[in-house]
Amino acid sequence: MAEENGAQAPDAAAATAAPQMKMNVLAQFVRDMSFENILSQKGATGEVQPDVTVQVNLDAKKRSADNQYEVVLKLKVDSKAKDSGDHLFLLELDYAGVFHIEGVPEDQMHPFLLIECPRMLFPFVRRIVSDVTRDGGFPPLNLENIDFLQLYRAEIQRRQADKPKADA
Repeated sequence: MAEENGAQAPDAAAATAAPQMKMNVLAQFVRDMSFENILSQKGATGEVQPDVTVQVNLDAKKRSADNQYEVVLKLKVDSKAKDSGDHLFLLELDYAGVFHIEGVPEDQMHPFLLIECPRMLFPFVRRIVSDVTRDGGFPPLNLENIDFLQLYRAEIQRRQADKPKADA
């Protein structure tokens, strides 16, 4: 019994020394979505090789409730025919999540909101894109994984590069 009590004491002290990070997804929803099947509007026929481009933007803001944040993952998927450059379809999706976050230091909140929260939302976004493209008459588009850490780093570097230009 003495060993068990002795082993638990350091764990209890460590738990009180460092605040425990806690994140809950309170809600997630499609804020806005648009799908245009341009190929069928033109009445094109035959086999077409698609060239798909995906643009990703993120937005995060604090909500009025304590420890609540809203993160929006914005996708623009544009598909064109490789040979002619004609548009096949255009999909725009804004997918939002409401998160309750505690225990994250203030200086780490910005990267947490723009890296970890989108990681939680992405599997649902991937499923929506797949279903919408399939239901729109195309083969299902299965998005590759998105490296949100790399996106965050690239945005920070872009802002730092733009800052000297703004100062001049």
